[in-house]
Amino acid sequence: MKVDEYLKAGLKNEVSESLEGLMSGLCKEGCHRLELFIKKENDAIVDCKFKATKRCKKLLAVSDFLCEELKGKTSIDKNALKQKALEHFKEEKEKDKVENRIDIFLSALDEALGKA
Repeated sequence: MKVDEYLKAGLKNEVSESLEGLMSGLCKEGCHRLELFIKKENDAIVDCKFKATKRCKKLLAVSDFLCEELKGKTSIDKNALKQKALEHFKEEKEKDKVENRIDIFLSALDEALGKA
């Protein structure tokens, strides 16, 4: 799938303001900024939202996709998440940029879960 196709379907997990009371992580790289908000119950991720710079469609699409993938998970295999996202957006021409945006998401995830 291409990023533009994903975005046309609409983002399910984007928020416009920071969410209080949830586990959060922040990653900044160059002009990119991603803030991740995670809600856990009984060791499982029950909700995942993000706030990101609007100018990067790849970051928006990757973040939304990975938030959906995290829901319901009790353990996180970052490598498997990365591969799933790369596979999902395999039609995108700039694969290196997609991979970079996935890494930004995973850095914010590490911080949110306190492993950074």
